[in-house]
Amino acid sequence: MIIVKPILKRIWILLLFLSVQAIGQEIQGPRIDFEEESYDFGDIEQGNKTEHVFSFKNSGTQPLVISNILTTCGCTAPTWPKEPVAPGENGEIKVVFNSTGKMGKQNKVITIFSNSVNQKDRITIQANIIPGY
Repeated sequence: MIIVKPILKRIWILLLFLSVQAIGQEIQGPRIDFEEESYDFGDIEQGNKTEHVFSFKNSGTQPLVISNILTTCGCTAPTWPKEPVAPGENGEIKVVFNSTGKMGKQNKVITIFSNSVNQKDRITIQANIIPGY
């Protein structure tokens, strides 16, 4: 028991040192940080188009380049910055949702491909499509 205590103390100090060192390291490269990762339109009359803007910040250390954005449905159309977003700068992804031919609860995933350290980021939109009058 006497030998175990000094070993445990050394392990504890080593773990504390490694955790403090990891906290102090800055992520190298571009990084997308969204203000919100999901948006709910609520009830939408069938046939209406709605849009939402997802704001983000490049919180990394290098310019962020969005190369492509894919959606789960042709009813969802994104637009995004084609020029690099500098470190510390903000950008926007606008998503237009067309409810034509849809009914009931909808959940659409938008996948962002970029040079971010995350490589693939996802945002989502939801809506409940009701009959038009």
